[in-house]
Amino acid sequence: MKGRTVFGQLCCEAMFGPCEAVARSLQKADASVSGALECIQAEQSVFDAFTFHNPNNMPAFRQVGEKQLPNPVLCMAWSPKRDLIALANTTGELLLHRLASFQRVWSLPPSEYTGKDITALAWRPDGKILAFSLRDTKQVVLCGVEKAEILHVFPMQSPVTCMHWMEVTEESSALSSFYNSEDESKLFLPKLPTLPKSYSTTSKIFSEEKSDEIMNLMGEVRLNVLVLGGDSGFVELYAYGMYKIATLTGVSGTCRSLSLSSDLKSLSVITEVRSADSNPQICYVQLDTGLLSDCLPEVTRMARKFTHISTLLQYLHLSLTCMCEAWEDILMQMDLRLTKFVQEKNTSTQVQDEFLELLLWGQSSPELQALLMNQLTVKGLKKLGQSIESSYSSIQKLVISHLQSGSEALLYHLSEVKGMSLWKQKFESLGLDSAAIEGAITAVGSFSLKANELLQVIDKSMKNFKAFFRWLYVAMLRMCEEHVPPELNKMTQKDIAFVADFLSEHFSENEELFDRKGKYFNVERVGQYLKDEDEDLVSPPNTKGNQWLKFLQESTHLKESPLLFPSFPQKSLHFVKRMMENVIVQCLQEPAEVIGRSVKQAVFLPLYTVPASSENTPRLFELPSLWNDKKAKMHNVVFCMPEISPCKLYLLRKATDPNKHIPNSVMSIDLSHHLDNADDDNAAAQTNYVYSCLDARFYDDEMLTVVLQGSEEENKRRVLAQLPLASALSCESEFSWEPNLRLDQQSSAIPCQGLVLGNQWRELENMKAQFVAVNGIRKVACVLSANLRHIRVLEMDVEDEDDEGAESQNASADQDGLDTTMTSEGQGEESVEDKDEAGTQGGGDVFKKTEEHLESEEALELS
Repeated sequence: MKGRTVFGQLCCEAMFGPCEAVARSLQKADASVSGALECIQAEQSVFDAFTFHNPNNMPAFRQVGEKQLPNPVLCMAWSPKRDLIALANTTGELLLHRLASFQRVWSLPPSEYTGKDITALAWRPDGKILAFSLRDTKQVVLCGVEKAEILHVFPMQSPVTCMHWMEVTEESSALSSFYNSEDESKLFLPKLPTLPKSYSTTSKIFSEEKSDEIMNLMGEVRLNVLVLGGDSGFVELYAYGMYKIATLTGVSGTCRSLSLSSDLKSLSVITEVRSADSNPQICYVQLDTGLLSDCLPEVTRMARKFTHISTLLQYLHLSLTCMCEAWEDILMQMDLRLTKFVQEKNTSTQVQDEFLELLLWGQSSPELQALLMNQLTVKGLKKLGQSIESSYSSIQKLVISHLQSGSEALLYHLSEVKGMSLWKQKFESLGLDSAAIEGAITAVGSFSLKANELLQVIDKSMKNFKAFFRWLYVAMLRMCEEHVPPELNKMTQKDIAFVADFLSEHFSENEELFDRKGKYFNVERVGQYLKDEDEDLVSPPNTKGNQWLKFLQESTHLKESPLLFPSFPQKSLHFVKRMMENVIVQCLQEPAEVIGRSVKQAVFLPLYTVPASSENTPRLFELPSLWNDKKAKMHNVVFCMPEISPCKLYLLRKATDPNKHIPNSVMSIDLSHHLDNADDDNAAAQTNYVYSCLDARFYDDEMLTVVLQGSEEENKRRVLAQLPLASALSCESEFSWEPNLRLDQQSSAIPCQGLVLGNQWRELENMKAQFVAVNGIRKVACVLSANLRHIRVLEMDVEDEDDEGAESQNASADQDGLDTTMTSEGQGEESVEDKDEAGTQGGGDVFKKTEEHLESEEALELS
């Protein structure tokens, strides 16, 4: 055992020094070495009693922060890599705090776009992205931790009640080669250009100049899976938090907690099953996900590709949205002004004829002159012309640099997925359909053709618009009898042809448009491609005289060839994009459905009924709590049954392999333990002091962190304690589960172990503690009060071993620019802890050294 203070170290030396001297004298007197060892062991018990029950012994936990919050907390989760904790409150605000003094790093306020009712939190295993779900909008949001940016949002069919984000730890030669291989798409595809920051709908992930937008969102190559659970047995698995790889059905009740094993062999689910005639039941369900485990290399490759594709679809959607914003404001003004002119015009002359007369004879009607001079004006016309030209240029750049680049990347990745689907031995069982993928490739080709068609329309419209505005500007200067610059006064025959072409295309009346949003003519040919409508184009491209199209129509072999992409000449770019998205999404959903159907229920265990007293407790804080022991490949569940045994804590263990049976699957820990060292006068009353468990979370594979509540005699004081699981797991009694009964109906037969706390506890004074969140990697805990407003943050082990301290520092070094102050503070604290540990380690190892020395001498004598 370790002495916690210098005083403790001196006591240890004073106690154990004489024992060591006695042992040596016994040995010199040819006494039995085993007798000396017995002496040492007897003195060791004295040391144990001193360490465990000394009321003056310093607590093992150090408080580093405390705060009263204005709004109740609904969710809290520690970062797996950093000393950061995320909190969600009742107002829908997401908060990030650091360990040191519980300082706030940032806050993300609620919005109508994302929602206001946060139901669950989960960190990506690398600690760089935080996922949270919202009940009111039925969405899941991925938020960047560095700057509180919303990176990705996807809708759900029903509200999410719990989530869990895990990382696969299994290794194989196929996976290692895939992890270490370079992404070939970087060699063959240009880097996608960042989206303009000037548009309101641009996602931050695609507008960062220094970030590789897709890789930033996807993270490491190693597979990680975000598991989401909700009402009516709804469970979905998302690879890299983006691509849905499985939709599970058949789980009864509402999901309360989830844990997918790191070897992907099984998924543990805690559900709440309600019935009309009885109280809700808490049940443990284990689902066999063997297909994911058996095909892990294939699942990883497929998920990586499909996540690329999902991200590219988002990129194309945002690019098209930017194009719509560039077009909408300026060109709609032109459309509306000329439409108003047609509606107010009382003569029978067509608009086209009015402008043709002005072009040919230089004379205009009073109505046209009034429109030009009063509504447009010379200055307004010049400004409008510049704005329209700028908008055309922006749209043209977005088509060339963004739509075409994104389409090429989509074709590349879909072609690779098609290659996977043709390897039927490996990928057929995962639901990859080569015919569906071929259809998706064709849809992307059609989108590329439509984007190229828009480019041609933009190029032609820009020439006509420039010629028309230049001519009209000169005409209006002459109407005002102002000076016309010589460079504008010259018009070639080609310029006149452009103006005439513009007038014939844009100002010809079309009776089909009379009842269509008040449009009497089509003044804007580019805008029709960007409208999100199912109707056909008003002015489709003129394909008369196109020799290639004529050749295709006359060729019976090429007309239905799968090598040629259909062009959809009558449809808008938005329509073709929507069609492409639907085909690709359907293609991506098929594997999720196939994998979901392969998942079978392996275990269903009804545990206990929900007590009426807990109906108002936030469901996210309620037990049971799940934990995946990666080394032992076990699912661990900890829970209480306060209506049956208020002073007991129960532990359920299941192997991650559903086909593997383990002994001692259920056991209990008796909390009837007196924490303080009472006087002899009160020794008889010690057995009457019992503690009940308010909350319990797995600190690591070998330790539980619990919040205990004392009895009425102790004024219900609250205690934070660490429970080692070694003694409970060493229980040799086997529990025989009656399959027709709930666990609470046979609780008396569950093997029970006594509680051994040692000095691993601390009384939580001046706080009505109720819930706890822990991180065993960072050795931190956060205690929340019963009113959900009072928070206290503690370091759980201030005497880290050297190797653990180094590992902790390495983890905190992975900050990636989050906050340099945070990094320096975290490493500084850890270095101080290391120094403290070095100074206080010696006292507890005296007996161990003595015992090793005597054993070695006994071995020499025997030899």
